[in-house]
Amino acid sequence: MAGKKVLLVLDDAAGHEQVRPLLPGTAGSLVLVTSRRRLAGLEDAEVISLETLPAGEAVELLARLAGRPDLAAGPAGEITRLCGYLPQAIGMLARQLRHHPAWTAAGVAAELAAARNKLALMRAENLSVAAAFDLSYADLTPGQQRLFRRLGLVPGASFDAYAAAALDGITLDTARRYLGELYDQHLLTEPAPGRYQMHDLVREHARALAAADDPAESGAAAGRLLDYYLHAAVTAGQHFALWVRTHHRPPPGNPPADIPSLSAADQAIAWLEAERPNLHAAVHYAAASGRSLYAVQIPAAISGFLGARGLWDQSEALHQIALAAARRSGDRPGQATALGELGVLAWLTGDYAAAAVRLADAAALYADTGDLPGQAYALTSLGFVQRLTGDCQAALANYQQALALARQAGNRPAEAEALSSLGEVQHLTGDYLAAAETQQLALKLYGEIGNRYGQALALNDLGMMQQETGDYSRSAASQQQALELFRDMGNLFGQAIVLNDLGVLQRETGDYPAADGNHQQALTIFRDMGNLLGQAEALNRLGELSSQTSATGQAREQHAQALAIARDIGMPFEEARALEGLGMACLHDGNPGEAVPHLRHALSIYQSIGAHPARRVQQTLYDHGLTATGPFPAPPSEEHT
Repeated sequence: MAGKKVLLVLDDAAGHEQVRPLLPGTAGSLVLVTSRRRLAGLEDAEVISLETLPAGEAVELLARLAGRPDLAAGPAGEITRLCGYLPQAIGMLARQLRHHPAWTAAGVAAELAAARNKLALMRAENLSVAAAFDLSYADLTPGQQRLFRRLGLVPGASFDAYAAAALDGITLDTARRYLGELYDQHLLTEPAPGRYQMHDLVREHARALAAADDPAESGAAAGRLLDYYLHAAVTAGQHFALWVRTHHRPPPGNPPADIPSLSAADQAIAWLEAERPNLHAAVHYAAASGRSLYAVQIPAAISGFLGARGLWDQSEALHQIALAAARRSGDRPGQATALGELGVLAWLTGDYAAAAVRLADAAALYADTGDLPGQAYALTSLGFVQRLTGDCQAALANYQQALALARQAGNRPAEAEALSSLGEVQHLTGDYLAAAETQQLALKLYGEIGNRYGQALALNDLGMMQQETGDYSRSAASQQQALELFRDMGNLFGQAIVLNDLGVLQRETGDYPAADGNHQQALTIFRDMGNLLGQAEALNRLGELSSQTSATGQAREQHAQALAIARDIGMPFEEARALEGLGMACLHDGNPGEAVPHLRHALSIYQSIGAHPARRVQQTLYDHGLTATGPFPAPPSEEHT
């Protein structure tokens, strides 16, 4: 070849050692090398990795090879999608369509969609897609072949070396080396650094090979993978306290030999975000394969993270699967766990009736199984729902019972939770001294057990009490500390709560632009998360700010929106606050006659739930020479509002 201008094609090279002796010794020639391997050791070569076809080109290829230029785009698009846009698979089906003129693309697409083994349909005479995959598989070592087969068992779409090591029972270094070889053989793709995927048809081939293995070995491999996901999820999930942190049982199975570093909150967030689809798939797989403990405990481990990110619909779906799995297996503690989590999700989304039923059922199940901390957590959450819906006495009784159960069990996290909730109801009813003492106890306990979420909540409530008693500097410090804790944890919901309360403090101290910015930011987060109660609270506080800055028309609109939400979800405190705000806007406009029905209705609601703002409304009526007595008027109509 020396001195000549030649196009030299070296097809299906096994490795760079095969290619080097055949390269021309002088310039002027072009050598095109094809290989199933990546040939990373071939110097001075321009490497082009062929990906699957774009959807439009895939349809065009199918029509051309089938000899049917008029092939309908709909069925042809479905065929190419089911082929994973792999040219070889498309070619096999195109040949079948060419040699069977009576076949329709719609019929082939339907048959392919219904097939349990798509690869069996992708063949023409002695050629098949599976045979092409087998050529690459045959080049692997026995250990690499075993990992390839077992990767077909992964329920999710992607995986990393930690998951592969757990699945195959090998070291992390060995897993990385094996994955690198599978990648070099084009049996895996790497969409992100360190994360791998299989093409759908390659996964199906791996799964078919795994089916020929010993079922006990495949079952043990799947169990090791579930162990990895559960233990890593528990470790990562500890950064995100739950609203109902049920008393989790020890995880089943054995801890994996290696898990990523998850000691920092940002590491946990990154891992949970990356693995969230796999964790969801693992829950579905565990429930379908009769591994109910995993189906219950994986959702419980990540529920705090999902709640903090506002992914409540995903959490609801997972806990419904967990509840069904626990009921099928007769797992009463598992049922209690799932019901407790579902109860919290119900109140987060404004379904207080469902929340009360679920949490009461969870508390009863915990009591039946003798789980005192679990019962304490369920009663604490039930009390929160009762407080939201205006039954402060029932809430107080449940908080006190939860506190007694937690202390009886010697469970400090449950005790801190009960104390914090007790402080909130004391605050709501105006007993500031007792509330401050209770929250200080809760804050101390949270600090001792390292629960940053609990610390943030306790600091937030302390800040509100300090603001209401005029201690603005300490209130600002408490709220800022709470906000920083929530930000460090990546907890958007907690951030919205504090931003809303911080806005009230800024309004009280005359920093109206900052107050408006924080209320608006909180409202946006609550809307993005679908939290109706938070929206009502933010709208009411924006309305109060608007009244204070004489934008009474805007205040009426904001309070009216809050009133509609509060009535829709059955939230009496925010309903009363909206009515009070409407009354104050009327007073600012010099219309006491319009103000009275709103203020008297607000006063009645505050008094019925034992809330301390009742005194403020009474004082407002007195200061303006208006009566708070007499027959109670009908609630103002929406038109009047």
